[in-house]
Amino acid sequence: MRIRVVDAFTARPFTGNPAGVLLLDAFPEDAWLQHVAAEVNHAETAFAHPLPAGGEADWALRWFTPGTEVDLCGHATLATAHVLHTTGTTRGPVRFATRSGVLVAAPGDDGAYTLDLPTAPLTEEPVPDGLAEALGARPLSAHDTGASVGDLLVELADEKAVRALAPDLAALARGFERGVIATARAEDPARGHDFVSRCFFPRIGIDEDPVTGSAHTALAPFWGPRLGRTRLTGLQASARTGLVRVELHGARTLLTGNAVTVIDGTLYA
Repeated sequence: MRIRVVDAFTARPFTGNPAGVLLLDAFPEDAWLQHVAAEVNHAETAFAHPLPAGGEADWALRWFTPGTEVDLCGHATLATAHVLHTTGTTRGPVRFATRSGVLVAAPGDDGAYTLDLPTAPLTEEPVPDGLAEALGARPLSAHDTGASVGDLLVELADEKAVRALAPDLAALARGFERGVIATARAEDPARGHDFVSRCFFPRIGIDEDPVTGSAHTALAPFWGPRLGRTRLTGLQASARTGLVRVELHGARTLLTGNAVTVIDGTLYA
């Protein structure tokens, strides 16, 4: 069985966010999918199989972390679209049936892909007790991101504060929703990004996610009104780094990024 590892939201190998991608004839038992995701041991592994023609979607798509299945994953969706197009399996936009509804991935003329995802509903709430100590920085505000994302979005004072984070991961794993998205306005937009973020999900086996597509469905409606624009670029300031171009359209958010295949091999299990 063929398996690939694709770096998403980047055009350079060994940056962005790696995802495993397997194209199947049908989904086997969940336990097997979870074992493969644990073996791949990247933030997510995507499993997809073709659907009958004439339906609302072309492929069924599921995403697994090393420890659990998730409802929405942007970078592994981008990685799957990249595999489908670079192998000639499909052309033009592809529709994925997922736990978050039908998601569309469209290739662009510049080699990038644009994902059409649901915008996360933001609800401001008090900063939880103990969060500042767990993060090692005091948030200016906190927002719930709704069921599909399921994380806590917190704004920090500046870009330097986001880059300097060294959180207590054990403390984060004990609470604060599924994970924490930390963000701040860019120090110098002339460098090509409007805001920065870092994402920590130790509760689901991901200490720090390199580049998180789903988080940008919350970051877009957070920063769009504050910066007075619907088109923005986010830099996820992890060690690998990655750029996500976002475009806010009310209930939908478009995420655009590149991808590159770094491993193409055989799974024998």
